[in-house]
Amino acid sequence: AVEALGPERVLGVLMPSPYSSRGSIADSLELAANLGIDTVTLPIAEAMQVMERTLDPVFAGLPTDVTEENIQARIRGNLLMAISNKRGALLLTTGNKSELAVGYCTLYGDMSGGLSVIADVPKTMVYRVSRWLNHSRQGPLIPDAVLTKAPSAELRPNQTDQDSLPPYDVLDAILERHIERHQSADTIVAAGFDRLTVVRVIGLVRGAEFKRKQAAP
Repeated sequence: AVEALGPERVLGVLMPSPYSSRGSIADSLELAANLGIDTVTLPIAEAMQVMERTLDPVFAGLPTDVTEENIQARIRGNLLMAISNKRGALLLTTGNKSELAVGYCTLYGDMSGGLSVIADVPKTMVYRVSRWLNHSRQGPLIPDAVLTKAPSAELRPNQTDQDSLPPYDVLDAILERHIERHQSADTIVAAGFDRLTVVRVIGLVRGAEFKRKQAAP
């Protein structure tokens, strides 16, 4: 966005929750400074409490689960769309192909937006492009910590993406064979992949179709 439009036309929005690490906030601010863009910080803890109180009569007696995680993503989506409406700005959706393929994203949350810039870029390629970008510049634009720490949605304590998904190198290899080459589960397993992992990934792809139908272009 910065390269296409210039830093003066790009706004970064930080929306920390009680689960956001200091590192993530610091890394985001460092990235914004490197890019030369303005930022605004909108903490969501208070909004989370309001949502919890509002839903308490319906959720009474039910255990905490992914619902509460999705609420955080949807609070953020709501805030971002409000800024988009008020400023007449285009919200860029930041999900990558690996996440969208298996549904590791929240409808009306982090899927909100008008243009999904890297939706056809697998997660492992996002890392490769990021490292190439840093290498091609005088100094790194993307903080090294972003490229070395375990990926996390930070929607619950000590969460990492690998709690819910296979390692991204394995996931991307399976997705590339299944989505790009149209290989069956048996063919992918015959290539040396674990059958349970393959079956699970293909099941996730099929189950996430309703999300992809609604995803930003």
